[in-house]
Amino acid sequence: MADKTRAAGAQKPKASAAQKVKAPGARSRRGRTLSLVIPMHDEAPVLDSLFRQLDETVGRLAVKLEIVCVDDGSRDATLELLSTRAARDRRVKVLSLSRNFGKEAALTAGLEAASGDMVVPLDADLQDPPELIGEFVTLWEQGYDVVYGVRSDRTSDTVLKRASANLFYQLFNSVSDYPIPASTGDFRLMDRKVIEALARLPERNRFMKGLFAWVGFKQVGVPYVRPARMAGTTAWGYRKLFRFAVDGVTAFTTLPLRIWTLVGIGAAVLAIITGVGLIVRVLMVGRDVPGYASLMVALLFGFALQMIALGVMGEYIGRMYQEVKGRPTYLVKDRIGFDS
Repeated sequence: MADKTRAAGAQKPKASAAQKVKAPGARSRRGRTLSLVIPMHDEAPVLDSLFRQLDETVGRLAVKLEIVCVDDGSRDATLELLSTRAARDRRVKVLSLSRNFGKEAALTAGLEAASGDMVVPLDADLQDPPELIGEFVTLWEQGYDVVYGVRSDRTSDTVLKRASANLFYQLFNSVSDYPIPASTGDFRLMDRKVIEALARLPERNRFMKGLFAWVGFKQVGVPYVRPARMAGTTAWGYRKLFRFAVDGVTAFTTLPLRIWTLVGIGAAVLAIITGVGLIVRVLMVGRDVPGYASLMVALLFGFALQMIALGVMGEYIGRMYQEVKGRPTYLVKDRIGFDS
């Protein structure tokens, strides 16, 4: 499976060359703890495959292992299966949230609960291949604080999903001061100091990909082929993905607000030019009676611009409202295995 994951054509991934150059501040994995953070929502069908893969790959690395599973209000047997596994495997720790708060909140809960020197968030459906974590650790030893996976091949996704993802990355990186590497997700290894930096960020509408980019530190990417989902269906429909994209853009730039300032100035200039033109025309050829159709088009167009501008402002005001309320990002119902 490792060969399939790394086989992005005959060309060897560029990240392998980075391994040959020893980065400043080299570390050793000896005696260190690696924490895996896995948000879960209705993942019962994949749990056996997931833990088997982790034992075959990450379990063989020369590190102490901690597996933090965050049950995000699952409606199936996910929590029961995790509790049973935690009872017989001291490496497994379970955070049970009081309801479904969403992946970003569940990921935040897991990162704050993890105690490892290195922390790796990954999906339970095995689309984030665990066999790549060994290479992440090697690059961490060479001094990199963040090692992120780059999806070099996404043929497992639909054409529409790939196209919309590419459009989002292009849009986000064109308007944000903190660009996200294209085709990256949450799958990455982060040093403890990066986790502590993330814990200092207080916002509740959390767009984790943007936060990972915002904190900075020494980063490097590792390309991989994204496999198909192991079982079940994704909860990320296009409507939810669109909302997620809006959250990301509004969380890291005020450019949409500035754009409407420019649109307003442009409309005012156009109105002045049109008014002057009408005055000149009346003076030269006499009174002019404008047509009903052109008047309605102008009114409807102006009304549409106002509604869009109000919608953009509403997005920002809504986020301010959520932040001012000060509600916690998540609530924990139960903690299993953390005392062992």
